[in-house]
Amino acid sequence: MSFSNFFIARPIFATVLAIILTLVGVVSMRVLPVEQYPNVVPPTVSVSAQFPGADAETVAQTVAAPLAEAINGVEDMLYMTSTSADNGSMSLNVAFDIGTSGDINTINVNNRVQGALSRLPEAVQSQGVKVELRSSSILMLVALISPDNDYSRIFMQNYATLNILDELRQVSGVGKPKCWVAVSLPCASGWTPISWRNTI
Repeated sequence: MSFSNFFIARPIFATVLAIILTLVGVVSMRVLPVEQYPNVVPPTVSVSAQFPGADAETVAQTVAAPLAEAINGVEDMLYMTSTSADNGSMSLNVAFDIGTSGDINTINVNNRVQGALSRLPEAVQSQGVKVELRSSSILMLVALISPDNDYSRIFMQNYATLNILDELRQVSGVGKPKCWVAVSLPCASGWTPISWRNTI
């Protein structure tokens, strides 16, 4: 008697066994850790502030240094980087261990920032310090072009700002979409972005 004949001769046993296996599969499917895109980049919390009229060195000393001192040592932190610009802007990025909750990390950093607000200049306090969870990598670039040059750069930028950026901000998981206008001047070799696109 072959293996298959055993189940053919006992259809009730085969049906019960199939139902049990199906139920075990459904139950185990709910508890298996399956993720389509696993986290491979550390979650990053961005802290940004504006100090109008200050140069990069002043921003670094009066804004970035107190914030970095307060944030240093927050739970699960790996490292942090800070950038200060001559237009008075400051950006501080704090990276955390892979697998930690980005929302909890944002709350922890925000608590530290609120504790350091009193040490910042009045102009910075009045504008506020923004703390938000974001990805440190660019995942997608979208290009708008006017093939026949029917529309100006200003029109294209306004169109993207009014019609595309708001829609992107509403998509779950999108961090901070930005709009840049590229000037399509010929390169030294005579190639333009349109030429590259047509060639590819």
